Amino acid sequence: MTPRQLLLTFCLFLCAQLAHSGPRIERWQTSAGTRVLFVEDHSLPIIDLQIDVAAGAARDAAGKEGVAGLTRSLIDLGADGLDETQIANRLADLGARLSGGVDLDRASLTLRTLSMVDKRTSAFELLRAIIAGPTFPAAAFEREKARSLAALKEALTRPDAIASKAFWATMYPAHPYGRQATPESLTALRREDVLAFHAAHYGARSATIAIVGDLSRADAETLAERLSAGLPVAAAVGELPQPQLPAAGEERIAHPAAQAHLLIGMPALKRGDPDFFPLAVGNYSLGGGGFVSRLVKEVRDKRGLAYSVHSYFLPLQQLGPFQIGLQTHKGQVAEALQVTRAVLDEFLAHGPSETELLAAKQNLVGSFPLRLDSNRKILENVAMIAFYDLPLDYLDRYPENIERVTTAEIQAAFARRLPVAHLVSVVVAGD
Repeated sequence: MTPRQLLLTFCLFLCAQLAHSGPRIERWQTSAGTRVLFVEDHSLPIIDLQIDVAAGAARDAAGKEGVAGLTRSLIDLGADGLDETQIANRLADLGARLSGGVDLDRASLTLRTLSMVDKRTSAFELLRAIIAGPTFPAAAFEREKARSLAALKEALTRPDAIASKAFWATMYPAHPYGRQATPESLTALRREDVLAFHAAHYGARSATIAIVGDLSRADAETLAERLSAGLPVAAAVGELPQPQLPAAGEERIAHPAAQAHLLIGMPALKRGDPDFFPLAVGNYSLGGGGFVSRLVKEVRDKRGLAYSVHSYFLPLQQLGPFQIGLQTHKGQVAEALQVTRAVLDEFLAHGPSETELLAAKQNLVGSFPLRLDSNRKILENVAMIAFYDLPLDYLDRYPENIERVTTAEIQAAFARRLPVAHLVSVVVAGD
């Protein structure tokens, strides 16, 4: 082993010693069938809570694309006799904040409140009213629908958004992950579609609750029981289907932009797959490690073909994508594609060097505590563990699982997850 490798090994050992274990997570299920994860932390007088439901954009029915996002945007704009202004004023009076969003797999409501009994009780009751009886006011529906439609039309003029939509459609041609809102599908939506989507997907058995903060276990159980009892009684939403891998191909879309947008990838990884750790470590060396990654060195530093280039895995309930992305001058598209594919092919064939492996581990283990340095970050991780039903010791064992990865495991995982016969490419604004 070279002196540099010895130094990196020593640094990795120090990082492992400094990387604290994850928070102590408790788990139970409410009588309504909602899974709950709880982290008790009295360091601050704050409680963070997140409710996730299996109501992401992949649940949109064919012809109803956009209904999941519209449902989530409307859910807290009217409830229990309160309009959106009254809800906002109550939250402000309590010093509480309600947020959330929607992705492909889940819709989320996140509440942050002070933990004093009078404050938290009122805040939780308001949240319960919102999830138990959203009214989806007609005026708010029309306004939010118009806002979503305007935002979508604007996005469809930008090469990055055009590339992303085409990329997902190409990767998932016959799967819900490739189903996306269009101006036509949004225009066709009616308020009744939102009501039907909510009734079908926002059920207690399809929900998870994550709670972090200044609350006892007994009080957390009482809170979770009351919140889950407020959710509609609906059948549990089934798992999404397994996507079929696409045939390799390239799609080119004309656009007047001076910079071409290039995306390369395929469906690759689902949450909870043991290949996650070798893929995470390997991808740091390939394109996830910024200026030290091979893609940046070869595409940006040596040839000046792009200002930035990246790669990442996005695990989802079913196979989420692996993606390489970059922008380059439209006259350099052919060379940029050739170099990028050559870097990927070389990595697939040989994996990272031992020096790259040690550097990747050092960074991933050393930066891990920053992922848990606030209640909000802990909540995000705990909510992810809850929704995807990952092991309770997932955070505790994260550094250990990173440290034990070998180059052979990285090569094997990349070979399993990235068969080149299924890689697709999308180029927007290329010559």
